Amino acid sequence: MKQTGILLDEMYSGLKHFLRILGWDAQSVEDVGLKGAEDTAIVDYASENRLVIVTQDQLMADLARLKKVPCVLIGFVDIAKMIDERLRSMGEQKVF
Repeated sequence: MKQTGILLDEMYSGLKHFLRILGWDAQSVEDVGLKGAEDTAIVDYASENRLVIVTQDQLMADLARLKKVPCVLIGFVDIAKMIDERLRSMGEQKVF
């Protein structure tokens, strides 16, 4: 089975290296010449190249959904929940 390709929006371009280490075919909008591009151009590129978009931009996620392009929306709530979960898992252990 071919690995799913990922297109990282600008705010998540720093994840490219880590996702590649984990085995994902990840590229950023900068890599494909779409830095600063309109959401429609990014969604169209992802559609044409069969890529899953990873973004924090709700409008881009909505546009992707309308155009039936797979998209992972990671917002501040998701990040806050992850931080909360990790802090709680530390429990009583001494942090410092």
